[in-house]
Amino acid sequence: MLSPMTKRDRNSTDEREALLGFLEFQREGLRNAAYGLTEEQGRGAPSASALSVAGLIKHAAAVERNWAGIIRQEHQGADFATHAASFQPGEIPIAELLADYEQAAKETDETILAAESLNDLVPVPQGVPWFPKDIEAWTMRWVLVHLIEETARHTGHADIVRETVDGAQSIELLAAVENWPENEFVKPWRPEQ
Repeated sequence: MLSPMTKRDRNSTDEREALLGFLEFQREGLRNAAYGLTEEQGRGAPSASALSVAGLIKHAAAVERNWAGIIRQEHQGADFATHAASFQPGEIPIAELLADYEQAAKETDETILAAESLNDLVPVPQGVPWFPKDIEAWTMRWVLVHLIEETARHTGHADIVRETVDGAQSIELLAAVENWPENEFVKPWRPEQ
């Protein structure tokens, strides 16, 4: 059994691999928030916000694709309507949302690994209201750290939504997903029977 700390710390001396490890750990937390949920529970917004676990997964995939496209200079970022719609899962099954998120993550990783250096510059798209107007480019490093930040924020949202649905906490879900034996500190989540 690997602890969450061990999984993030890959004992890597390579900055890019270490940062991608932190990003993957946050992605895993977001995926785990959906573990064992019904379609109805996954689409529900039981907390004070309008967020659902399914919507957060769909949004995270859209965010990763958006940033990978910006890095590759294929487009100039999402507009507000596209951004807002990315939180709405519609009727897409959770399994499909998770598979799409996994594919988006793979594409992001490939894009970041293909860069020559984390010092490579990524042009700031113009005309996007939430992007700064006073700088011309970010480094690849900044984009990668921002993806970690964005994913961590939404993983936290998903944790709150999930805990509101059925009381499951992230460490219990991780233990269930990884089939940890129950111990005095962690009891893996199990569906109510």
